[in-house]
Amino acid sequence: MTELDSARVAERIADLRADINRHNYHYYVLDAPTVPDAEYDRLLRELSTLEKDYPQFVSADSPTQRVGAKPVDSFKQVRHSVRMLSLDNAFDENELFSFDKRVRDKLSLNELAYAAETKLDGLAISLLYKRGELVQAATRGDGSSGEDVTLNVRTIKSIPLRLVGDDYPELLEARGEVFINKRDFAALNEKQSALGEKIFANPRNTAAGSLRQLDPKLTAERPLRFYAYGIGQISSTQTMPSMHTALLIQLKNWGLPVSPETKCVHGIQGCLQYYADIAARRAALPYEIDGVVFKVNDFAQQEKLGYVSRAPRWAVAYKFPPEEELTVVKNIDIQVGRTGALTPVARLEPVFVGGVTVTNATLHNEDEVRRKDVRAGDTVIIRRAGDVIPEIVAVVKDKRPANSPEFIMPERCPVCASATVKMEGEAVTRCTAGLFCPAQASQAIIHFASRRAMDIEGLGEKLVEQLFEAELVQNVADLYQLKLQQVAALERMGEKSAGNLLAALENSKRTELERFLYALGIREVGEATARTLARHFGSLDRIRTATQEMLEEVPDIGPVAAKNINGFFREEHNNLIIERLLAYGINWPALETKSEFLPLQGRTFVLTGTLASMSRDEAKQKLQQLGAKVSGSVSKKTDYVIAGEAAGSKLTRAQELGLKVLDEAGLVQLLQEYL
Repeated sequence: MTELDSARVAERIADLRADINRHNYHYYVLDAPTVPDAEYDRLLRELSTLEKDYPQFVSADSPTQRVGAKPVDSFKQVRHSVRMLSLDNAFDENELFSFDKRVRDKLSLNELAYAAETKLDGLAISLLYKRGELVQAATRGDGSSGEDVTLNVRTIKSIPLRLVGDDYPELLEARGEVFINKRDFAALNEKQSALGEKIFANPRNTAAGSLRQLDPKLTAERPLRFYAYGIGQISSTQTMPSMHTALLIQLKNWGLPVSPETKCVHGIQGCLQYYADIAARRAALPYEIDGVVFKVNDFAQQEKLGYVSRAPRWAVAYKFPPEEELTVVKNIDIQVGRTGALTPVARLEPVFVGGVTVTNATLHNEDEVRRKDVRAGDTVIIRRAGDVIPEIVAVVKDKRPANSPEFIMPERCPVCASATVKMEGEAVTRCTAGLFCPAQASQAIIHFASRRAMDIEGLGEKLVEQLFEAELVQNVADLYQLKLQQVAALERMGEKSAGNLLAALENSKRTELERFLYALGIREVGEATARTLARHFGSLDRIRTATQEMLEEVPDIGPVAAKNINGFFREEHNNLIIERLLAYGINWPALETKSEFLPLQGRTFVLTGTLASMSRDEAKQKLQQLGAKVSGSVSKKTDYVIAGEAAGSKLTRAQELGLKVLDEAGLVQLLQEYL
């Protein structure tokens, strides 16, 4: 490579690094991205390629050097030049008032300005920059010395490998918190679950554990973030601000992210107002916090106040009520939801946690109970974060009573005594009496009355709730014995509205078998499956008496759907409701069985765009009458895509796969040929 070529490559690499560092600053510090992710990735790929081809230009502060170095055997100890102290805590207003009085008395002032910050629930870290380049990172440790985690910290994208600008001190030690925000933590656990790996308990422990991995590549895979909250050693204080809040602005200008919630407040009332505001918004914050921190804002006043052995006199952490506490599980009850899902709920000895008294905690499902091995009588750790439903974090096994039995999910619904079922591959156990079970009744009626089911006009969710509150209905069959005066007496009804509802109920009695099957709300039985069942068997009696094996022989009905259908009709309570519905006069025209010729049987259609001569629903019904399956997504199994006006991504996908595409005229011609 010639000297000219070398100069050009070096210049391009320098430009790319400057661009990428600028984008990182806008993204992580200013929270104002300047380019799309794809453009950022393109720049990073170009830089990575150039550095690979010209390794002589690779430097430690390049944005490409975040993927993680080789694993280490252990962490070296780092001595802190300026001790990393802890903070004294205040747990109520009286303790906060006492702190404020102490510092005012010491300074002989009536009121002070405080820097107010959120107290991040993460891991304290020290970042040492020399001539703007990150050269060392260390944990707090015991305050005097910590562990050298430089290689791991270099993988955290929000921590600049080089400071921004040119006015930073020759030596600067920034201090702050490494943490994982809530959304990233949830995504991390979803990924862990999909891979069959361990689920992490909470963001704080996960952040701490991630930063202390001996293999930096593992740290690089964790979504760690950083906020600066102060400084340690510094080569010169001449150009440093005199106020703490101004210092944070300066750190931000140098490329170090700081919490956007930091502000200056005045006096004890300003502190209390800030605490109340953050407490109210705590659940909505993107990261976990366990309190707020108040620091005397003026550095000269901080210096005068000084330190005690382990904490500064000029700062205090006002902690929120604890989010984790110990209590005892009195019993494990079962709640039945509106969809029939059985949820175990731990009934607890009352405990004050997260600002409220907690007496219950959800256990989600049987698998969760077994994974945590929760039993009646256990001493457990309860966690409540913000407005989130309290959960059992872990069981204290050494406090478990002798011979305590394992939890067993009931085989019968605790509400209606019907059989329960847990499908293969599902975590949830369900009650099979969808029509009969009182816990599911309102949802069953809303579905039963919907337009694509029995199409009972005027019977919406609010009216269903009124009917239940007035104890006029308990299940779908009760709808057909409603009287005019009963309905008219309901709030906002009257005789005219009541008469309209009864007329709609009467009209709904004349229906189709496929609509009736869909209206029953059998799990896994949508409109298409209901239509397939009706046309295959031809009568309700034949469907009700079909074995699971017979159901699995029906096209497009797999083992899971077959088991759900069979279980539904094996449940006596469901059959009693169906018999009542038939006795009230619900009927449909007789159907021929599967021997009927359906010209589009086995063909899959997808509709996209707007049709002029008919609605999409009308087109769907006509295609289904001819035996076609109408899907909502395009795949290699799709036979035809019907493209109306303004067809979008589905048409593009069909063209990519080389599928047959018909316009509206082609659809009309096809329907006229067979209908």
